[in-house]
Amino acid sequence: MTEILPLEKIKERIGEEIGTSDWLEIDQNRINQFAECTSDQQWIHVDEEKAAAGPFGKTIAHGFLTLSLISFFSEDNLLVPEGTMMAINYGLNKVRMLNPVPVGSKVRDIIKLGEITEKSGGRILVATNHTIEIEGQEKPACIAESLAMFFTQQ
Repeated sequence: MTEILPLEKIKERIGEEIGTSDWLEIDQNRINQFAECTSDQQWIHVDEEKAAAGPFGKTIAHGFLTLSLISFFSEDNLLVPEGTMMAINYGLNKVRMLNPVPVGSKVRDIIKLGEITEKSGGRILVATNHTIEIEGQEKPACIAESLAMFFTQQ
């Protein structure tokens, strides 16, 4: 759930888990659409027959597809400073693709609040730490530190 809070209240939650997304199934249609959008047609992602004989026994999601889901997973798990007019994706500090996501798997994101940096002009840089899990697997698919810049009224 998105919460709009005074910045000082948000700062009190640094290091805490702020949300866990619902599970999302990664089907072949999603993988194919991502391949089309990014022009990444590597066989391990899109050729089901060849992938069946490959190292994972089926197609796998692109690592960047898994990473790109952070925005979707974050939608319902945000802490927004009061007075925010808009927010933008500011980038990533650290990303590791630790485990491939086989087609048909379900993934979810566990989100923890990281560092908060107040900038000039009413801008607030917020880091969140993401652990994208694969249902039934101990090792996560991806870990990443994501940055969002909030623009507030001064």
